Amino acid sequence: MTDNALTLSDEERAMAEGEAGPAVAMAMRIVVGAARAADARSLLPIASAHVDSCLYHGQAGLDFAEKLVELGATTAVPATLNVGSLDLLHPGLARPAPADRQGARRLMDAYTQLGCRPTWTCAPYQLDHRPAAGTHVAWAESNAIAFVNSVLGARTDRYGDFLDICAAVTGRVPAAGLHLDAHRRARIVLDCRPLPRRLLEEDSAWGALGGVVGRLAGTTVPALLGLPDTTTEDQLKALGAAAASSGGVALFHAVGITPEAPTLSQVLGGRTDQETHLITTDMLRAARDTLTTARNPQLDAVCLGTPHFSLTEFARLAALLTDGTRFSRTRVYVATSRSVLRAAREHGYAQLVEAAGATVVTDTCTYVTPVLDPDARHVMTNSGKWAWYAPANLGVDVTLGSLAECVASAREGEVRRDDRLWA
Repeated sequence: MTDNALTLSDEERAMAEGEAGPAVAMAMRIVVGAARAADARSLLPIASAHVDSCLYHGQAGLDFAEKLVELGATTAVPATLNVGSLDLLHPGLARPAPADRQGARRLMDAYTQLGCRPTWTCAPYQLDHRPAAGTHVAWAESNAIAFVNSVLGARTDRYGDFLDICAAVTGRVPAAGLHLDAHRRARIVLDCRPLPRRLLEEDSAWGALGGVVGRLAGTTVPALLGLPDTTTEDQLKALGAAAASSGGVALFHAVGITPEAPTLSQVLGGRTDQETHLITTDMLRAARDTLTTARNPQLDAVCLGTPHFSLTEFARLAALLTDGTRFSRTRVYVATSRSVLRAAREHGYAQLVEAAGATVVTDTCTYVTPVLDPDARHVMTNSGKWAWYAPANLGVDVTLGSLAECVASAREGEVRRDDRLWA
């Protein structure tokens, strides 16, 4: 079948015509519609999906998921689930309105009935299965998209509600966008060589750098030159999350670090007229200050884990607490996945964190659901993404700082930051 240059295989045509059942036909119609809108010539098979539609935004999303269940849909490829609106391991921690709580639980149940793994994490790349470089997947959630494209070198376009679950049910996506070589080449170069290495040892610097990258790149693909060869996945996670939030970056290349960027010329694909920017400490400080809306040092809460806290981040936090620190003046929240929490308990990290008085949050995120004390007005975080969204979502003021600064500030009940590295 050919329509507007889109050609379906015999199997795909059969799915669209209902031979695999009404649920697959419904999902395939949506995938085909998206393909036509993107001027795709064909569809691509995928190896996995990450579904963001399980976060409750209202009745329409619930109706869609339950309709798929009613029609007998099931996922055709392994599919993980993004955060929901409830913490199912800690009932009562999230406090949505009663009607929203019921809808949120029904929505989470519907997606597990469709065959998705109840992972409830915005960081599926921290799980036991990670797609190999070059593998086509359908991942939703902005930071997950940036990470799987950039750090793992697998291929996804920007998928969201409800295309993500339709891709999982059909096992197909449009052959368009960042699935294609031509769209994965860098169009802007950000030269990070002027940045001091000591500054880049601060985790808050990577959220600030992500803010700069997002502002300069927008939705285009940037190449970052001069990042340290010791750059970690946690740092790239923070960079990608902030760049995706502040500018819509879905793929970045860190030259000499990420899998598709062995050299600058390779990621530019022979282009020589690219826009180039020199990234300075002043630019990072300006980004940090933009993400810091609070003016009063008095602190109400600290939020860590956006994207979800990794096992290595738990290890770093635990090391900061071995002196017997107790958070008696400030509430501290650490959001993570069930999988990472299980591993953190096995290593003894989670016990140290909880003994210090921190609250561990799973299955959801503290900037999208009502978890914080309603009286909290000033919250500190080491996440550029959390700092970007929380003021509008929660009506709080935010201070961006490093993990060590967050711990010191929570201990004292007011902001403690060392500005010498940012001078």
